[in-house]
Amino acid sequence: MKYIFQKAKAYIFVCLLLLTIGCGQKQKKYDVVDSFEKDITKIYGSQLKASAKFLDSMNVTEAIEKKRELYERARKNFKLLEPILAHTDKNNYKSLNAPNILIVKGEESLDLKVMNPIGFQVIEETLYEDTLDTLTLENLVKVTSARLKLIKNNLKLQLKDYHIIWLLREQITRIATTGITGFDSPVLNQSLLESSYTYETLKNILKFKKSKFSSVDTYNKMIKSFEVAQEVLKSDFNTFDRFDFIKEHTDPQLKLLLEVQEDWKVQFPFELGLSNEMNTLFSESALNKDYFSDLQSDTTQINEKIAFGKALFNDVSLSKNYTMSCASCHIKDLAFTDGKRVFDKNQTRNTPTVTYTAYQKGFFMDSRAGSLEGQVVGVVKNHNEFNTSMDSVVARVLKNKSYKKSIDNLYDNKRIPYNIRHAIASYIRSLNGFSSKFDKNIRGEENTLTENEKNGFNLFMGKALCATCHFAPVFNGTVPPNYLDTEMEAIGTPNLAQSGLSEDLGRYYSFKTEERKHFFKTPTIRNIAKTSPYMHNGVFETLEEVVDFYNKGGGVGLGFDLPNQTLPFDNLELTDQEIKDLVSFMETLTDE
Repeated sequence: MKYIFQKAKAYIFVCLLLLTIGCGQKQKKYDVVDSFEKDITKIYGSQLKASAKFLDSMNVTEAIEKKRELYERARKNFKLLEPILAHTDKNNYKSLNAPNILIVKGEESLDLKVMNPIGFQVIEETLYEDTLDTLTLENLVKVTSARLKLIKNNLKLQLKDYHIIWLLREQITRIATTGITGFDSPVLNQSLLESSYTYETLKNILKFKKSKFSSVDTYNKMIKSFEVAQEVLKSDFNTFDRFDFIKEHTDPQLKLLLEVQEDWKVQFPFELGLSNEMNTLFSESALNKDYFSDLQSDTTQINEKIAFGKALFNDVSLSKNYTMSCASCHIKDLAFTDGKRVFDKNQTRNTPTVTYTAYQKGFFMDSRAGSLEGQVVGVVKNHNEFNTSMDSVVARVLKNKSYKKSIDNLYDNKRIPYNIRHAIASYIRSLNGFSSKFDKNIRGEENTLTENEKNGFNLFMGKALCATCHFAPVFNGTVPPNYLDTEMEAIGTPNLAQSGLSEDLGRYYSFKTEERKHFFKTPTIRNIAKTSPYMHNGVFETLEEVVDFYNKGGGVGLGFDLPNQTLPFDNLELTDQEIKDLVSFMETLTDE
């Protein structure tokens, strides 16, 4: 009996020991997670607090130099928190980092709101005006500070491993596509320094997650890559080699990030705009095309749908008089444009390329359509284009036995009008080569760029400010790395006589919003060497003329009355050689 009792005691002791070890192991795992969230929340909260504190101090001091010093300290903390804020609270990040341009919301819903922007860019421009508007500055500072405090007061970070990978990928891409371009440092031109600040936060995030790594080598390589990039960013804005930075730092970091997610065994619930397997910036595989489409799940048998869409794209029987197809205006050999100022006497706008339109959130030159599928309807109904109805198009498609078979085989629903539109849109979404001379060089596949072409890219991304509207890698107006909006700009394009503003009011015609007069979507410049003439009215025949227009400060620089111009008015002071280099670079963007 005593033996049995001792054996029972021993058994209970072992069970308790195992239970204790098990609990200890669970507690250790919990502590790791809790420690990361505690560490990241602490540093993020302190940056929010410090940024607001420095802003508040600006309204206390009278000295302009002191205000500027405090602003820079507030801005530094804002850039330090940027990677986390931009991922976890995109709307507040966008507001706090908005350009000094009127914000127009609610046009489509007829709930129009026209608001003045707030945030750091607006404060910066106000603070460095020749004559300081103290009342405006004080109000901007108060509102911006209040927004930062609101974020801090509602702070609750819950970042899973895949969130952290997304955050890191987004910030690496943001640095390369907007950070090093001067996109959000309009006066101080501190974008290189500020990009270095954001790398500091990425390093801290990885350090807080160090225990997650199985491979110490992967961890060390990732940290080292950020440190080396920070050193390289210690450069003059105008002479900084952005081509080498992307090739030697951005792309290797994206590849290393794949090692990190493999080491962590990360499982993603879905893809955002940036592909979960992105390993280089300038590649079709870098972006998730389905993210931009009207119906993201409709990708089964996609190659067959693309082939069906191509046939429809080239078929004149879809138009009223059997005389026009999509390909009538969008000619493949001209990068899907037509080489004319306007297609015919009834048209008022130049035919844009449809290459790379997959990566947009707005369609037509005035962004009046929200999807490629929607754009197809616009073409069908336009009296100067197909001049018919979708019902008529459906009837003609179904009369074609081959087309009817494609619809029956490829689509398992009865939404035939949508299926036709989807097929055409799928074909258009396939027209993204990323196969140009420039792409191959920056990916390291060949070494054929001339110094002038490379310098042209660096000018495009830097001094010439082109990339603050035409964002790499697509070089259109869809803002990376979240790709939520395709921007429209008022640049002051001249009329055909170049004696004043173009008579076309652009976006204004859609909703009669005064603040949208002369606004047009920012198009891609890929394949631009094949798409002359240029601008929405085809006013410029050569790329040299286009660059000269921007160099002079757009419409306002030419003396036109355009109070809402979004383009900087200042002369860019590009030399003749720099203009030639810019053109040389743009000519390297022609796909094979």
